[in-house]
Formats: sequence, structure tokens, C-alpha cells
Amino acid sequence: MPLDAPHDPGRDRLLRRGLNLRHLRLLTALDRTGQISAAAARLSISQPAASRLLADLERIAEATLHTRLPRGIELTESGRHLAAIAGRMLSELDAAAREVDEIEAGRRGLVSIGAVTGAALEHVLPVLRQMRVTHPRINANVVVDTSDKLAPLMLAEELDFYIGRIPPSIEASAFVADPIGPEPVVLIVREGHPLLRSGQVGLANCVEFDWVMQPQGGLMRQTVEAYLMDRRISLPARVISTSSTLMTLALIAQSNAIAPIARAAALFFGDRDGLGARIAALPVASDLAVTPYSLLRAARRPLTPVSRLVHGQLLAQLERPAP
Repeated sequence: MPLDAPHDPGRDRLLRRGLNLRHLRLLTALDRTGQISAAAARLSISQPAASRLLADLERIAEATLHTRLPRGIELTESGRHLAAIAGRMLSELDAAAREVDEIEAGRRGLVSIGAVTGAALEHVLPVLRQMRVTHPRINANVVVDTSDKLAPLMLAEELDFYIGRIPPSIEASAFVADPIGPEPVVLIVREGHPLLRSGQVGLANCVEFDWVMQPQGGLMRQTVEAYLMDRRISLPARVISTSSTLMTLALIAQSNAIAPIARAAALFFGDRDGLGARIAALPVASDLAVTPYSLLRAARRPLTPVSRLVHGQLLAQLERPAP
């Protein structure tokens, strides 16, 4: 209503006469019990206090709201109408309280997030930095692993959601997916590697060196091997298998080995704003990428308020254009 609008004499009339929540609670209790004593018990007040409250309510409403019976009372038509409105108002207040509790619960608590390595650094890390400022009471547990390990953890309710892929051994209907896209992969070496000094780098030259890759059956390893075979290039003769990113970086730093890792991870580990490791990406296989991944949550389990908030922040992060 505009500030200069004339006052409506009927507006807030009951409130201005003194109507409050105790009156509304009494009226709904009388409607349900039909007895002043029972209504008083529901409100944890004495019967005389309930009678005075009812008389006060009738004065405020300027209407007869009940009639006495030999055993109890009965609400009049006006009383039943006002009781119905009171019931709706109290229900809406209860719903508002629950919503406020959920909002507050979403601002504190623990969220468990899973992610494959590249996604953890490219998508989860920026959200965690942001949440540390905007929601400092939220704690996060982050599990970085392969999708075949993350999916069972989520379905066992040990993770709220994860960024990865749906393993072929699990029915896709168990998941709700928000697609992200392919995961670019690069081949990394240490700074000063012989291939970088030669000035002529090709995939055929790369396979002459040791490689560090996931164990057999790992998705990235399968992707890299298929990429080489599609181009009629022999697979590396010497491969050290490890699922540890730390061990991969250590082997790269202390040898002439080559390792395929997610491009986002290579950028983070090699960039001065990240870890500043002395690694470099080889200028080959620019189109090498692992199959698309998604932000995945369980289809049959709703997110908690805190996990729903963080999940929404991740979705917003994913929708931002790449720098």
C-alpha cells in the first residue's frame, strides 16, 4: 500500500483490538475438542484462564463464537469460520518455521563430496573456496577417486553426490545426472625433458619412454591406449601402474617418464597459482579426452539442506563460462 494512501478502517481490525496467537490456538483447540477443559489442557493453561481468553476473543470479534451444551460447548457458525482461518494461519506459521529451520540447517553442517581428480580441482575446489567465505559453518569431506569407487560410496550414503561417471555395472536409473562434458587429458613430463629439448614431439616419439598410468582397466588408461591404437601407434613397452596422483607426480619429477592426467590437474599442479610444480604438458594429442562426466546424485535419496545448498553452488559453478 502506498505510504500516502488513506488508512482502511477495516484493515488489521482484529489485531488492533488485541487478537493474538493465544486466541487462535484456543479457538482451534475448542474446535477439535468441544470442551473448554480439554482445550485448556492442550494449551497448558487453567480452565478459568481458557474461559477468560474465550470471552476476550468474543469481545474482539464482536460476535458470539460458542454456545454452551450440557456437556461441553459448540462453536457457532462464526466460531467455526474463524477457527478454520485460525487453523490455516497456524499451519502456515508451522510450515514457515520448518522452512526457516531448513534454511538455517543448510548454512551449517557437513557435506560429503566425491570427484575424479580433474573435476575436484577444476570445479569442487573453487566452490569450497567460495563456501569458506559465504558459509563458514559448513564443513566438507572430499573424496577424490575413480568413478567406480565413488558411485558405491554415494549409493551407500557415504557421499552426498559426486562428479564422475556412472559405472557400467550399476543401473543408470539409480542416478540423477547433470551433464558436464568430456574431460580433456594431456601428457605431462618434467621440465627439461628430452622431448621438450628436441623441438620435435610426436606420439611415436613419446611411446619410446617409460609411462605412468592407471592400473589395467582404468578408464583413463583405456582411453589413452585406444587413442594410440586408433592412430596405429604401438603402446608403451614400459608402464608403471599406479592410481596415486602423488606417486605419478613423484615419478614424473625424478625420471623421463610420461603420464596422462586430466588437463585441469596438469594446469593446477604446474601453474604458479597452484602448486608450481616443474612439469609441462607435451604439445601432442590436443583432442585426447575421457568420456563425458556429470554431477551425479542418488535418485531415491533427497539431498539434505546443507548438501542441497552446496550442490546448487556446484551447478552454478558448472554453468559459468570457462575463462
